[in-house]
Amino acid sequence: MARGRRAARPGLRYTVSAASAQAHLFAVTLQIDRPAKNQRLSLPVWIPGSYLVREFSQHLQNLSARQGNRSVDLKQLDKHRWQVRCEASQPLELRYEVYAFDASVRTAFLDATRGFFNATSLCLQVLGQEDQPHALEIEVGTATQGWQVATGLSPHRVDADGFGHYHAQNYDELADCPVEMGRFWSGQFTAAGVEHRFVVSGAGAWMDGARLLEDARRICETQIAFWHGDQDGEKPPFDRYVFMLYASGDGYGGLEHRNSTALICQRSDLPRQRAPVEKPASLKATDGYTTLLGLISHEYFHTWNVKRLRPAEFARYDYSTENHTELLWFFEGFTSYYDDLMLRRAGLIDEATYLQLVAKTINQVRQTPGRLVQTVAQASFDAWVKYYRVGENTPNATVSYYTKGALVALCLDLTLRAEGHSSLDAVMRELWQRCKGGPMRESDLLRALKRLGGRGFDKDIAAWVHSTEELPLPSLLQDTGVKVTHEKAPLAQQLGLRVAEANGSVVLKTVLRGGAAEAAGMAPGDEWIGIEMPAPKRDGVPEAWRIHKLDEVADLRGVQARLTALVSRDRRLLRCPLDWPAESQTVRLAVGDGVRLAPWLQE
Repeated sequence: MARGRRAARPGLRYTVSAASAQAHLFAVTLQIDRPAKNQRLSLPVWIPGSYLVREFSQHLQNLSARQGNRSVDLKQLDKHRWQVRCEASQPLELRYEVYAFDASVRTAFLDATRGFFNATSLCLQVLGQEDQPHALEIEVGTATQGWQVATGLSPHRVDADGFGHYHAQNYDELADCPVEMGRFWSGQFTAAGVEHRFVVSGAGAWMDGARLLEDARRICETQIAFWHGDQDGEKPPFDRYVFMLYASGDGYGGLEHRNSTALICQRSDLPRQRAPVEKPASLKATDGYTTLLGLISHEYFHTWNVKRLRPAEFARYDYSTENHTELLWFFEGFTSYYDDLMLRRAGLIDEATYLQLVAKTINQVRQTPGRLVQTVAQASFDAWVKYYRVGENTPNATVSYYTKGALVALCLDLTLRAEGHSSLDAVMRELWQRCKGGPMRESDLLRALKRLGGRGFDKDIAAWVHSTEELPLPSLLQDTGVKVTHEKAPLAQQLGLRVAEANGSVVLKTVLRGGAAEAAGMAPGDEWIGIEMPAPKRDGVPEAWRIHKLDEVADLRGVQARLTALVSRDRRLLRCPLDWPAESQTVRLAVGDGVRLAPWLQE
């Protein structure tokens, strides 16, 4: 049965089908009713929300063009643009294939079990007509029989499984509505009067879908109330929403869109149906499920904070090159602050669990030497060349705008509350109103802080965002009713290392700046084979021991303040003199004064 609204036929129409699930190939046909003379086309090089040039054109093949009954020539202009030697205003048809075997949320995937794609990977832009209405037809075929379709696109004529015709107002909308296909689990709920659909691919029959729906509903209700609860008659900026979750053996990630999100989690993180004899206490979320709920919360919060309220530099996406902004610390960082806080306010985690998550973020930033090298504003601008290009030196050269941005949000929120004028919640709503849910600049944030906070926050933002000064977190947390203590750091952190342990081998992944391992001359890629300690007596023989795990180093050294690390580098055996460092500590947070905490955590 067909369903969807009536609309005029767009002059740009894409048809997507599974050419070969075994070869992981999508077939795409693009029909252009009124092309320009020598029409140019391009395929995006990146996808909004994931700030890295990914060169999607590498997977496009067998591109051809026709006008009427004749073939027309194509010329490739550069890595992602083509020119068709066609006549103006005569219908033009292009056909091509796209290889799709990336199971991430950013690109496209197809095999015999499921299909997924973003238009940025499959749909050529018709340059000069990006603002015209676009149509997408998703064809059912032999490989996709029995499958269903889920997408945020507006249906025009679709069957009961979702195959058929969809419309988009322009290319931006098409690019912002990914498509999930397969034999997936599907459920629905209503939040603040808005229909939400949740589909899960790759789940086992043991998944507790009812719990997933209920917990997602509570997150959505809490966030809609956060943004619109005090605004008379204001509704969410979408009339329906789709969660598309792929449960894999080992994966994690998400990408936000205007009325949907694509998510990946480990299959083991899904909630499991409980036996009738299980007690209510067994319903406490596992760490993995809490992580999944935090991901759901993060991407849903982005519906307001980055998809609509967004950097001025993103007022119009340029899909052909990097789009730089210094504000990712706000849009990603503040979203990272609110994702777990919304779980607490929705009643899905308790105060102790929430404070553990905050402590984890604090420790992650403190264990990153790059925080003293690069400001979080610079990290935002450099995301294209640093954050998404992770290497052995990344922690020494940059800081995450997610984690440090979240701590900047925490500092602002606790400062506003401590000074008794307002809260970051009110500032976010003020920005939504001030910028009309559209482009904003840092100056807009400063004006909102001054108006609601009763003073200027220019110096605070300069210190916390545009310098490498440490954030004043301990005092702010203690003043809010949080008990701040410290405990001994793990051995890797004490030595200034990040390692990989497998099959009795200890391999150094990162040597942190200023640590004992760096001073000893150890390097990324070294295999730490053993240790040698001075002889207990002058005329004695030094002791040497093989290690299979890093923790064995602490057990074997005893009280020795100096030892020699025996490492293998490029098949050479090296001796690295290692001075044992002073004990370092990590932060631990707990509930101190519940009454003082309540306005922040339960608002």
